[in-house]
Amino acid sequence: MRIPAHSVCTAIRDDIVSGVFERGSRLTEELLARRYGVSRVPVREALRTLESEGFVVTRRHAGACVAEPTELEAADLLEVRTLLEPLGAARAAQRRTEVHLKVLRGLVRLGQDRARRGDGEDLRALGGWFHETLAQASGSPGLIALLTQLRHKIAWMYAVEQPARPVDSWAEHGAIVDAVARGDAERARALAAHHAERAAAAHRLRRRPPAPGAGRVRTTQHSVNTAGVRH
Repeated sequence: MRIPAHSVCTAIRDDIVSGVFERGSRLTEELLARRYGVSRVPVREALRTLESEGFVVTRRHAGACVAEPTELEAADLLEVRTLLEPLGAARAAQRRTEVHLKVLRGLVRLGQDRARRGDGEDLRALGGWFHETLAQASGSPGLIALLTQLRHKIAWMYAVEQPARPVDSWAEHGAIVDAVARGDAERARALAAHHAERAAAAHRLRRRPPAPGAGRVRTTQHSVNTAGVRH
């Protein structure tokens, strides 16, 4: 079975974001190949991709390591997102399909329902799906890729506090979808900008804990998702 590098890349990225691989820790091809049950070839390709995305750096005499972003770099990510998400919403108003609208409206209904119930875990996932779908509706592959990478990096660097009034947050989502449905690009842009600025205030930078044994990685083998892989 040939496992593509993008599947390995996704698995490594997910483990970096979730903290399985600590910042600054080494990522040897041998360890990663054993962990994901693959050969070293897709691991090598995945590390190159992750380096281009900023999750991995190559150090002299150490090889590939998990990157250690500065606070300034982390702050820049939130600012860039407040610029790109409104652009994505404006493009969505011009290019969305009926399928995009159906999914966005369904997510808003679910989000508003869960917000009234106070179901925080569901709201976190629904919020991610909402913004991913809104980006997809922009019809711009480059913009979609940038927003996806930003979401991964922000989830890696920040913890997000739940809004005091999640119902208000989902009302903002609903207003954005209404503007997108009407094809009102400027209204969608303005609403998304306001929403992004409010959301940024809820982000708290994750601090690297000075725990003993820093840089260690859990060694349990982690299978790569091979759905759709050619045999």
